[in-house]
Amino acid sequence: REAPIPKMLAPCLLRRAILTVLLVFLVVLLVTEPVRADQEAGTAIPAESRPCVDCHAFEFMQRALQDLKKTAYNLDTRTETLLLQVEKRNLCDCVAASLLN
Repeated sequence: REAPIPKMLAPCLLRRAILTVLLVFLVVLLVTEPVRADQEAGTAIPAESRPCVDCHAFEFMQRALQDLKKTAYNLDTRTETLLLQVEKRNLCDCVAASLLN
C-alpha cells in the first residue's frame, strides 16, 4: 500500500502540473505549422486586416505565465504561513508539556 501524499507536497505538485501543461502547450504552438491563407476555407481575408496570430499567442502566453507566477507566489506564501503556524503550534505544545513536567 502506498503512503498518502503529504499535505504540504500537494501545492508543489499542483504547481508542477500546471507548469508542465503550459510547457506542453507552448511546445505544441511552436511545433505546429501555421495555416496558410490558401488553406483556409471560405473567403480570403487580406493579410493587412488579419490579426497577427503569433503575436496574440505570445501575448496570451505572457499573461498566462504572469498568472502562473502570481499563483505560484501565492501558493508559496500560503505554504510558508501554514508551515510557520505548524511550527509555532508544535513549539507551544512543547513548552506547555515541559511546564507540566
